[in-house]
Amino acid sequence: MSNQLTNPTIVFPAPKQVEIECRRIPCIEPGQVLIKTRQTLISIGTELTVLSGEFPEDSRWAKYGKYPFLPGYNNIGEVMTVGKGVDRTLIGRTMATCGSHAKYVTVPAGSLHMVVHRDIPDEQAVFFAIAEIVMNGVRRGLTQWGEAVAVYGLGLLGQLAVRFCRLCGCRPVLAIDPAESRLERLPPDPLIRRINPSREAIADVVKAETCGRGLDLVFEVTGSADLIPGEFNGLRAQGRFVVLSSPRGRTSFDFHDLCNAPSFTIIGAHNASHPPQATPQCPWSPQRHAELFFDLIAAGEIDMRPLISHRVSYRQAPQVYEKLLRDRSDAMGIVLDWTSE
Repeated sequence: MSNQLTNPTIVFPAPKQVEIECRRIPCIEPGQVLIKTRQTLISIGTELTVLSGEFPEDSRWAKYGKYPFLPGYNNIGEVMTVGKGVDRTLIGRTMATCGSHAKYVTVPAGSLHMVVHRDIPDEQAVFFAIAEIVMNGVRRGLTQWGEAVAVYGLGLLGQLAVRFCRLCGCRPVLAIDPAESRLERLPPDPLIRRINPSREAIADVVKAETCGRGLDLVFEVTGSADLIPGEFNGLRAQGRFVVLSSPRGRTSFDFHDLCNAPSFTIIGAHNASHPPQATPQCPWSPQRHAELFFDLIAAGEIDMRPLISHRVSYRQAPQVYEKLLRDRSDAMGIVLDWTSE
């Protein structure tokens, strides 16, 4: 197969450059599966950060985003064949993997990839990796029933953080973003308090909505390093602050006033903090979170359709990325379709 067919693949050859290269279909190795992609999801945060090239040379971003870069880590497709040592009953199944934006990808048949075990639409299942990130952050934040929560930033991660906190029984959940278009994508829930900080004072809303007690938990999902210190305002003494975003650049931070004196707990929640394998002591691996996400969609407890802003062919990817670099204010979930030949 690899000697006969081409494999359209999205590549960032250099900062601010996007191409679709016709590559060979990868040869399958022992322990791998070959996926024919049906849908992928653009990660506006991670992929645009790499595409922009605007990060410090000595940062983790620089180590991760080396060019030429193959973007993408939300892939839904069909298993075409399997390598030696892999269960052949996987052939023909729909699988969620961290494969890149390409027509064909090979991935290890391990715990980071899983069969989509529910009959759900591809365009909803394709959000699985984003959902895993947020689920892990909600767990690391020790989110509890009845807690008052604020979510700063309502991109995809923030939108899901709001929804998952409500599923955990948090009340109220303050959803904060200056873009009305993002506030409008929130579900119609009276315990989700929409806040546009350009129109009302966050501190006043926190005081009114929490009976003056303050917030138990804050999620930072803006990715803006300069905004982080101000997001501690309203957090009660010994409250928790979860960094769910991946901020670029440095934050000027007073550890006495914003950590030591109020005894705040600051929690990093990168996806890499997932346990790689489920254990009895820590069962919530990426695979287990993806399984839960598919169950929530099948049960109607989560609906990703309001978060899909664009459905386009992969052929339009260069134009889509170019527009995103100029302005991503109206973008949310961008689903690339790979089913056309």
